[in-house]
Formats: sequence, structure tokens, C-alpha cells
Amino acid sequence: MSKLHFTPSQVKEILSELARGENGAALVLKLGLEAIMLSEREEHNRLQGDQSNGYRFRKTFGQGKLLELRVPRSRRGHFYPLILSIIRDQEEEARKLAFSLYGNGLTEEQVGELFGELYGRSYSSSQISRMFDFSRDLVSSWLSRPLEQYYPILLIDATYISTRRIDSVSKEAYYTILGVREDRTREVLAIINIPIESSHGWEDVFSRLVERGVKEVGLVISDGLTGIENAIWKIFPKANIQLCVVHLQRNVLKHIRPKDKSSVAADLKDVFRINDSYDNTEQAWNRWKAFCDKWGRYYTSIVRMKNNERYKLYFTYLEYHYRIRGMIYTTNWIERLNRSYKRTTRMRGALPNPQATMLLLGYVAMNRNEYLRKIPFLNYENKLFHWTE
Repeated sequence: MSKLHFTPSQVKEILSELARGENGAALVLKLGLEAIMLSEREEHNRLQGDQSNGYRFRKTFGQGKLLELRVPRSRRGHFYPLILSIIRDQEEEARKLAFSLYGNGLTEEQVGELFGELYGRSYSSSQISRMFDFSRDLVSSWLSRPLEQYYPILLIDATYISTRRIDSVSKEAYYTILGVREDRTREVLAIINIPIESSHGWEDVFSRLVERGVKEVGLVISDGLTGIENAIWKIFPKANIQLCVVHLQRNVLKHIRPKDKSSVAADLKDVFRINDSYDNTEQAWNRWKAFCDKWGRYYTSIVRMKNNERYKLYFTYLEYHYRIRGMIYTTNWIERLNRSYKRTTRMRGALPNPQATMLLLGYVAMNRNEYLRKIPFLNYENKLFHWTE
């Protein structure tokens, strides 16, 4: 069939007529894209001495509709239309949008419904899940990236999220390790799911940090995990350890009768004097023992705390410059991140498996732009920490 020749005005009229029909805009877009690709193939064949070899089909999005394009092929298989690169970028943006919506609280079903409204086709939860494959690779790569050699401060704390395993659901601990860099910015180094708590498990966690490049840590701030200090000192023998005072206060108060809670809380606040520049570990330890003597008469749980040497790790913050003690006596920086985790997971009920949970938490952690801001005043302590400024 010989080629037909139309004037630009005639072409415009034909396209306008097509566009006025049902799904007309999408049809014009489809025909236009296919025409461009055919022209590309003709030029490819002319320059490369190749021959046409039929078509393959490719689905993409356009004008709020799902388009199925006929993509020309060449016999040698070397022809790839340039327009497909633009389409691929658009599809990548669609996948990023889907995962961004998911990471900000929508369920897979809700993302599928929204994409149905946008693109005129319903998407099942499994189809949306497959769109997240690139995000799984991205988050996994980020959580195994190389780390810096020295971190002045590491913080460790857990959040508890309902997670399904086979046919049961339980709240499982997901621990975040947050690092403060030498430039006083922060980054999440790891997110760990440890269903069964053990010191040996934490040795493996810290060993993996070493494998990723960490050689030295100045101070580790952690909740009161049993035996975690032994795992820390085995891998980072020079590190100081601060157990979280807020966690201790909560644990003490949950065993106190309602009528005594306000008095016990006030006495605990006096034990841990965060803003007293003249306080020191010896004075604080003596106040702790006096607190245990006073309240141990009424609560056996407090009696057992008095002479336990491990409780001295709650007073490490007093070895540092008084202006930064309020920042290092607790894992509060991770508590804020934990709240962000909860906002993202709250709408979903129980997550289907630990891998899905790690994907969401990793997405939240790697997008904490506020961690790029320098923490003020930390550089007051320049004897026990090394800073780049």
C-alpha cells in the first residue's frame, strides 16, 4: 500500500475527530506513540541494514488510562525505541508514588483503589505489592550500606509492632540503632527484629556493624536490655554505656501503688539531676542507695536494686559535660522515630510478616531529613568525643 499524504490541517482534523470519541485522548496518545516508534524503526533499519520483525506488546499509563502499545521489533533484536525510555521513567515514578503512599500509611488495598481512580483500572493488593519490588531492593541496600569508622554516640531502642507469623500474631520488638556522626548529624545504622532476646544475638548485631566498617564507638545509650553491656564491650571494648534513665523510671513506677507514685516519681527525679553542673557519679550513687533504702521498705522490687552494680550504668551521663547530659541520659531521639513508625503502621493492624515490617520501618528511617541537621551543644564535650569541627 502506497503512503498516504495529508496536509498538517488534515492531520489535525483527523486527530481532533478521534479525540472527541470515547477514551479519545488515550487513543490519540497511543497512536502517536506507536507512529513515533514505527518511524524510529524505519530509520534504524536504514542506518543499520536491519529488517522489521513484527511487534511486542507493552503496557504503560497515559491520560489516566492503561495503554497497551504495539512496540516494533527488528530482526536482529537491537532496536529499542527512544520513547520507551521516557515511558520507563514514568512507570518508575508510578512505582515510587505507590510505595510513597504505602510508606505514609495507606494499605496496599487503598493504594490499589487510588491507582484505579488515576489509571482507570483496578489493582489487586498482590499487584501493588509487586510494584514495591524496587523499593524492597532500595531499602535492603540502604540497611546494608557501608558505615563510617567512628561514631561518637550510638542509641538503641525498640518499638513493638503486631506481626503475623504463619497462623499467629504477636507484638514483636524491632530495634533501631541510631548513630551520631562526627559532624553531629544522625543516621539510622540498622533496624533489627530479634524475636528471642539474647546477649549472643546482640554480639552478632554489633559484629555486622564492624563488617560494614565501624571500628570505634564513644558512647552507647540503650534501654535496659539484659546483658547488652557484655555484648557491647566484647565488640567495642572502649565504649562507655549509658542505660536509659527514662526506661528505668517507667519500670520502677509500674510496680508502685497509685497512692505512692507521685512521691516515688519526685524522689527519682531528685536522684537523676540532669541539669546540676556540680553533680557527680559518687553523689548520685549515694542518692540512689538512699532512695532504695527509703522505698525498699515497702517494695521488694526496689530492695534488689540497691547493691546491683549494673545500675551504675544509669549514671554514666554524669561523666560528660553538664551541658549535654540532658541529651545523653535517655534514648529519646529514637523514641521520636518510634512514633513515626507507629503512625505508618497504625492503619494496618497486624503486618503480614517481619519482612513487610522491616520494609516499612526502613522507608520511614531513610527519609528522616531532620537527621541531617547538626545537633547543637554536643561539641561542648570534646574530651570524650571527637568532632570534625
